Amino acid sequence: MPPTQAESVIKNIIREIGQECAAHGEIVPETLVAFMVKAVVLDPSNGFNTDRTLTKSDVQKLVKLCVNRLLDSKNPSLDTIKMQVYFDMNYTSREEFLEEHHRVIESRLSSVSREITDSRACVREELESLYRKIVSYVLLRSGLGSPTDIKIVREATAALQSVFPQTELGTFLTLSKKDKERQLKELTMIVTGIRLFNRDCGKGGEGIDDLPAILQEAIPATTQHVDSQLEVVQEQAYRYTAILEKVAKNPLMSQELQPYMLREALYNVRQCEIFLQVILSDIITCAQEVEMMIKQLEAQLEQLKLTVKSKTAVPTSQVFPIFIALSNLWTSFQDETVLISILSNLTTHLEPFLGAHDLFFPEKVMQVLLDGVTVKTDVCRIKEHIDKVNVADFKKLEWLFPETTANFDKLLIQYRGFCAYTFATTDGLLLPGNPSIGILKYKDKYYTFNTRDAAYSFAENPENYIDIIREKAKRNAELIQLLELHQQFESLIQYSQMKEVDKRYIKPITKCETGTQTDTHLLPPTIVRSYEWNEWELRRKAIKLANLRRKVTHSVQTDHSHMRRENCSQVYPSKDVGTQSMREGSSRVPRPQIYIAGLRGGQTKTTYGVKVNLTRAVDET
Repeated sequence: MPPTQAESVIKNIIREIGQECAAHGEIVPETLVAFMVKAVVLDPSNGFNTDRTLTKSDVQKLVKLCVNRLLDSKNPSLDTIKMQVYFDMNYTSREEFLEEHHRVIESRLSSVSREITDSRACVREELESLYRKIVSYVLLRSGLGSPTDIKIVREATAALQSVFPQTELGTFLTLSKKDKERQLKELTMIVTGIRLFNRDCGKGGEGIDDLPAILQEAIPATTQHVDSQLEVVQEQAYRYTAILEKVAKNPLMSQELQPYMLREALYNVRQCEIFLQVILSDIITCAQEVEMMIKQLEAQLEQLKLTVKSKTAVPTSQVFPIFIALSNLWTSFQDETVLISILSNLTTHLEPFLGAHDLFFPEKVMQVLLDGVTVKTDVCRIKEHIDKVNVADFKKLEWLFPETTANFDKLLIQYRGFCAYTFATTDGLLLPGNPSIGILKYKDKYYTFNTRDAAYSFAENPENYIDIIREKAKRNAELIQLLELHQQFESLIQYSQMKEVDKRYIKPITKCETGTQTDTHLLPPTIVRSYEWNEWELRRKAIKLANLRRKVTHSVQTDHSHMRRENCSQVYPSKDVGTQSMREGSSRVPRPQIYIAGLRGGQTKTTYGVKVNLTRAVDET
């Protein structure tokens, strides 16, 4: 089947499944439906062959299986898949979050900016309206107060007039569109810096929230909220792990515990734990950024106070860069506030995906299952087994240890750091691997194990255990993301995301080269660009300047004409017209001839000129 035809068939299947779920009162996103379709097709127990074209009966069977799974509200596996889809659609990196936030702000300001840059104001009322629009733009872009509050508008107008008086609008209107937009952004930053400085001095700052203080309260509160969620999830994971470990040692218990779906519940809490750790890491980064920015803000304000002091006039070249730096810092505070809000919302929206635990595993049931079982944390399990692998026992395999390998902590461990051997040999039990035992490097991938015996057993036949894990992931599609098996199931991710997966692999550095570099020019260059060595070029410039001294330029401008544009008109040039007759006639008049005698002097000392008219009469010509 051609790719375009196959895509059309898949879209129709996804649409039909969505309609079936909607008919049963369940609205399911298309992304979740698409993931479920691929999960059902991958599961060998469903009997689909990915190498052949789906028949009509296959499509009907696929739709029925997907609808049944999507409508099963009492399934931790479905909750895990929903959690993964939600997190993938709503979480991204810090940089992309901020880029999207800034893009939204620019789109909201585009209409106001367009009104200002496209204005052709001429009369006084129009100019005043334009100036008010510039004040509103400055307030909206800076986010420091509402443009409808009269006190805030007055303060912003006073700050704007100190750097951009209304008389400068004529010059502003002559600029190009890009220059106008650039100047509007610069004016916003300068006015923001002025208002922040006035707020620090106690002379203004109306409507400006104390973002540093707010963040210093919000970040610990958010961190505590995520920590509490993480503790609850980890406690559940430790309890499920202890029960499953007990089941692995006593196979007779597996039939009794089958209805409880302990394995799927463990995957659910482990996936939530991973997401919460990602969110917590971002919050810690926000806290570090805020702490650094608070110090920078205090330093900039102190420097500004020293520059201004009690002076009545300060050069703009000294204070404007500081005002702009203050504005950029405040924008960073606003960005961190947005990030904290987004991360807090993500944490809150992950809680509904844990609802199946209270339904399946109330406290009474858990107490019965935990009877005679010791619950251990991941840290305790790692500390129990500290015996390292003996490298001499393996001739063809490479083992990495923290004391001999650089970037040891940054290696991308397979299966998210869980023990590959334990997961493959038990009924999907997830135990944390211990890197200090030794990390196995096999085909440029890295594996950890919870015990030394597990490491030795896996190293005897790695391919066998890797295949077992792959088959287990086909039966539980949530494991593909939980254990980061995207490379083994590339059909489940888009091509654009496959490149990002490859970037995350960091190779260890067992040996490294070092070097030093010296700057070629330690001091800044002192080249005089206006210097000219050619005397003829100097002569040419001197003549040009001398000519300019004799040139005079005249211009007249009135109060009403200096803001108008130049007008021009176009006319047709006059034509020369002539006529021709049968006879030619002409007339001739005498040429006047006048002679002045005595101009060369004579014998007398006094010279007298005698004017003699030699013009002939008309009748003589």
